[in-house]
Amino acid sequence: MKNLKLIFRSVSSVAIALLLFTSCSTNEKKTPIIDSAKIAISGTIEAEMTAPPLVPTPVGNRPAKKLIIDMEILEQEGTMTDGVKYIYWTFGGSVPGSFIRTRAGDEVEFTLSNHPDNKLPHNIDLHAVTGPGGGATSSFVAPGHKKTFSFKTLNPGLYVYHCATAPVGMHIANGMYGLILVEPEGGLPKVDKEYYIMQGDFYTKGENGEPGLQAFDMKKAVEEDADYVVFNGKVGSLTGDNAITADVGETVRLYVGNGGPNLVSSFHVIGEIFDKVNIEGGSVINENVQTTLIPAGGASIVEFKVDVPGTFIIVDHSIFRAFNKGALGMLKVKGEENKQIYSGVKQEGIYNPEGGTIQEMPTDDTKKAPVKTNKTLAEKIESGKQIYTRTCFACHQSNGEGIANAFPPLAKSDYLNADVKRAIGIVLNGKTGEITVNGNKYNSIMTKQTLTDEEIADVLTYVYNSWGNNKTNVKSTAVQEVRSAH
Repeated sequence: MKNLKLIFRSVSSVAIALLLFTSCSTNEKKTPIIDSAKIAISGTIEAEMTAPPLVPTPVGNRPAKKLIIDMEILEQEGTMTDGVKYIYWTFGGSVPGSFIRTRAGDEVEFTLSNHPDNKLPHNIDLHAVTGPGGGATSSFVAPGHKKTFSFKTLNPGLYVYHCATAPVGMHIANGMYGLILVEPEGGLPKVDKEYYIMQGDFYTKGENGEPGLQAFDMKKAVEEDADYVVFNGKVGSLTGDNAITADVGETVRLYVGNGGPNLVSSFHVIGEIFDKVNIEGGSVINENVQTTLIPAGGASIVEFKVDVPGTFIIVDHSIFRAFNKGALGMLKVKGEENKQIYSGVKQEGIYNPEGGTIQEMPTDDTKKAPVKTNKTLAEKIESGKQIYTRTCFACHQSNGEGIANAFPPLAKSDYLNADVKRAIGIVLNGKTGEITVNGNKYNSIMTKQTLTDEEIADVLTYVYNSWGNNKTNVKSTAVQEVRSAH
């Protein structure tokens, strides 16, 4: 009986100690809840506005202020991809619209102007606004007019804004969206580089890559059949010379939004893992994330440290959107290699846009295609270069050297130069089986290309007039002849 009393006393002591410890720990972890609506305003400043991929200067530790924002709506022609034009409806002249940076407790005085040359009325719905329509009910504005309204930023986070004028989907689909960041009191932790990326899906009367000024297609939009899915309003907005940059050892923060209007983004950076992700742009942070979902009308903040140099490919990992519809960007990192982390660059140029061309495995079926013969040699070469870049680049490389032991070279190719008709037939119908090129054996698959006679003539003319080949000018009539004979 005495032993039971001792045990009971010991257990009770432990329980009381745990209770006290838990109580103390809980008290220590409590942080005061800040009512942003009651934060006092100290002074007035004009907001810094930036077009993507740039972002304004961090808020830091500044006090809450009256923030003056002037934004103009512009309807203007822009480039969707090479040879394809589109009339974008924009906030501030860019797609996405100007990046807005505030802090919790700011009082925002927002003036929305509709340029007098515009054709349509517009408004703005900011998801950061607590109030009817997110501001849309107060900002409906006709061409040549302006509207002013104000709001208090209550909740820290990264939020989408967009036009909400009927038909709402059409206005968003034409590029009327952007991001507004509400930083917490004291600001966000410092990083080395920050960038602004926003995905959108576009619907055109013509198919992907069809040249000319393309109009919006409401039927495709309703059916969610996007011709283009892109970052920052166009194909290639973040590739080549437009790529975002960083140095080895730097921490990169990306403010990523999805304007939609329809598709969810599976945001991913090939070769990196997100150290931190602010889920749906809010306060909850996830760590060590490979791909993060961003809903239409949603956003996310991702951070990661770059440890090795190279080109890191940014994609929507719904992967055909990336390589065939345009949702592909690049982060170019400079600095010293770290062989312990990664052995080094083995082959550049593997991840490149492929465009809307449909590729198939070789079959026996044939198609009749229209013939056009009115281009100059220079025009054919330029057209062929564009076709090569989106259909042949990955396997045969930018300089035609191919990939050793995998894909044969096109540069100074004895196999290519020996028989033009054979080359046409391979592009038309694909190729399997072993071949010998410049003394080396290759046994890979060349996929059948769904191209018109004119496109095949152009791309082969480009190849034959590049990299030391025999300068053949391939005629579309020759392509038609081979197609008919098959």
